Amino acid sequence: MAKRPTPAEFVIERDKEKCIACQACVRMCSNDAHSYDPETDLVSSTNSNCVGCHFCETICPTSALTIKRNPSQFKLNANWEARVIRNITKQAETGGILLSAMGSDRPHPIYWDHILLNAAQVTNPSIDPLREPMELRTYIGRKPDKIQLMVDTSRSAGKNKNQSTIDYALSTKLSPQLKLEIPVMFSAMSYGSISLNACKSLARAASECGTFYNTGEGGLHRELYGYSSNTIVQVASGRFGVHKEYLETAAAIEIKIGQGAKPGIGGHLPGEKVSTEISRTRMIPEGTDALSPAPHHDIYSIEDLKQLVYALKEAVRYKKPVGVKIAAVHNVAPIASGIVRAGADFVAIDGLRGGTGAAPAVIRDNVGIPIELAIAAVDNRLREEGIRNQASLIAAGGIRSSSDVIKAVALGADAVYIGTAALIAMGCNLCQRCYTGKCNWGIATQDPYLTKRLNPDIGARRLTKLLRAWNLEIKEMLGGMGINAIESLRGNREQLRGVGLSDTELKLLGIKPAGEAW
Repeated sequence: MAKRPTPAEFVIERDKEKCIACQACVRMCSNDAHSYDPETDLVSSTNSNCVGCHFCETICPTSALTIKRNPSQFKLNANWEARVIRNITKQAETGGILLSAMGSDRPHPIYWDHILLNAAQVTNPSIDPLREPMELRTYIGRKPDKIQLMVDTSRSAGKNKNQSTIDYALSTKLSPQLKLEIPVMFSAMSYGSISLNACKSLARAASECGTFYNTGEGGLHRELYGYSSNTIVQVASGRFGVHKEYLETAAAIEIKIGQGAKPGIGGHLPGEKVSTEISRTRMIPEGTDALSPAPHHDIYSIEDLKQLVYALKEAVRYKKPVGVKIAAVHNVAPIASGIVRAGADFVAIDGLRGGTGAAPAVIRDNVGIPIELAIAAVDNRLREEGIRNQASLIAAGGIRSSSDVIKAVALGADAVYIGTAALIAMGCNLCQRCYTGKCNWGIATQDPYLTKRLNPDIGARRLTKLLRAWNLEIKEMLGGMGINAIESLRGNREQLRGVGLSDTELKLLGIKPAGEAW
C-alpha cells in the first residue's frame, strides 16, 4: 500500500529577489525547515517541517519570507473536515495519542464576546480616572464573617480635647492575605515546561507590578528565591520540588488538583527535557520522565483534601494562604463548595481554554466547560450557602484582555490568572508545539541555544508594560461605569448584559439580555 502524503500545514514563500542567502533562517530554525546548498548558493525550504512559529519571518533581514496556511485542501466535507482526516492519518501511521499544546483552538463559544458592560449616564456620573483616585488593589484570602473595631488610644491620646473625632483600629484577627495592586496574576507555568529565562521574566514582572506569579508543579529554581514575596508555589500530585524551604519561602501555596487543558489526567515532562538544573529543582534523576499521577494518592475525598490543606498551613505556621486549583468541570460548583469548607483560602478555577505545555488533543478539546460559566456557577453557589467570604475566587483559562478581566470580576471572580497572554507578550506565536521542546522563541524549551533568545530583562519589561496597559484600561472601564473601586464591581452582574445568548446561557451566567433595564 502506498503511503498517503499528508499536505503540509504551512507554506513558506521565499522572495528570491529579496533573499540574500544570509542563512539566518537556516541557523535559527530549530525545526530544520530551511536548508542551504553551497553549490548553488541558494536557500530552500521544507514546508512539511514548518510549525508556523513565524520566527524566521521575524528575523529575516530583507523580509524575504512569508509563512502562510497551505491553500491546498482536502475535498470539502462538513463531517470529515481536513483536521479530522489529518489526525486519522497521523494515528494510522504512529499508533499513538495526538499531543497538542496551549488552550483549545476549537470553536467553542467565547462568552466574553457575548457580554457587554454598562456605562454611567446622567444620574450616575462617570469618573475620570486621570483626575480621581481609582482603587484596583485586591486581597486574596479568607475574609471574616464580621469585623470588630476598637478605639485606637495610641492615636487618640495625642489629640486636642476639643476634637470630636475618634480613631479606631481593627481588633479582628485576619487570615493571611495576598495583596495585589492589579487583579491579574501570572498563571502556573513550571520550570521545565518553560525556560528559566521565561520564569525569570514572569517573576521580575510580578515583583515590579505588585502581583504574583505561580511556579507550577516544577519546583522553584534557586535563582528565583529572590522573588519569593511575589511567588505562589504549587503542591501537585508528583510533589516535585516540594520541601520545607520551598513552602516557607513562598507568599502562598496552591494545591493543584486539575487544570483546564487536561481535567482528570496527570502530567508528563519527557526525560529529554530533564536537564541537570531541572533534575536538581524537581528533585528527580536527570534524564528521567517526570510523571504526575492523575489523582493525589492521598486525596480521595474532601476530608482527605482538608488534611492536606491544614498540613500545609501547619507547615508554614498559618502565616500563608493555602488554596486549591481545579479544572472547570460540570459539577464545579459543589466541588468548589467542598474545597472552601475544607479550609482553602482561595480557589483557582481553570476553564476549558486554559493553556498547557502538552496534553492529549482529545482531552484538551472535549473535556471541561468555559470559565465564564464556571465562575458564575461557583460564585452563585458560595453566596447561596453563605460562605462566599471564606475564600477568594481566581478565574483562569482564556483571559485575553482587560475587558475579560473586568467581566470575570463582575461575574464573581476576585482576580484572574493569565498564562497564554503572558507568553504572547514574551514573543509566543501560538504554534502549539510546546511539547517538542523546540520553541524558536526561547520560551517552551530547555535547549541552551534556544533559551538565550529570550532576554529576561526584555521579557519582564514587556510583561510589565502589558499589565500597565491593562491597569489603565480597567480604570477607564470602571470610571465609565461610575465605579471607583474594583471591590464594588465584584459579583455585580447588573453591570453586565448578554447579547446573542440563549435564555439558558443567560440564566447560568446570571445576567440579563441586552436591552433589559434594571
